[in-house]
Amino acid sequence: MKVREIMSTEPVCCGPNDSAQKVATELREHSIGSMPVVESSQSMKLLGMITDRDLCCGVVADGLDPKTTSIGKFVSDDVVSCRDGENLDRCERLMQEHQVRRIPIVDGEGRCIGIVAQADLVLKDEPGKAAATVKEISRPHSSGSVIAA
Repeated sequence: MKVREIMSTEPVCCGPNDSAQKVATELREHSIGSMPVVESSQSMKLLGMITDRDLCCGVVADGLDPKTTSIGKFVSDDVVSCRDGENLDRCERLMQEHQVRRIPIVDGEGRCIGIVAQADLVLKDEPGKAAATVKEISRPHSSGSVIAA
């Protein structure tokens, strides 16, 4: 199965200059824990990912004003992504290895064109494979905490 067969198209994205409050509102409204950060809504060039944890630990915990604090410096820029034509097995391996629940999907120019979430695997993949991925994503990190976002 190819990634394009299960990915969600038109992912909710934000830009590096968006305020933490705006991003948090989008996360809440769409009931998601992370979203791709793109250069602009026109280019859709993937820059990284932002998570609810990034906002909580980076903005709130430091007492920064979420209305005026842009998310740019809190973006995880070592993002793992896949291409839409890749096999789903590779996408699942990356989710497991990096313990992430969402993988942005990019085209040949690095534009974010979709996303594969853990929920997509559970709903559309073979039950045994999806369960193995969920188990690995949820595995405690060496620090004893689960690191997936």
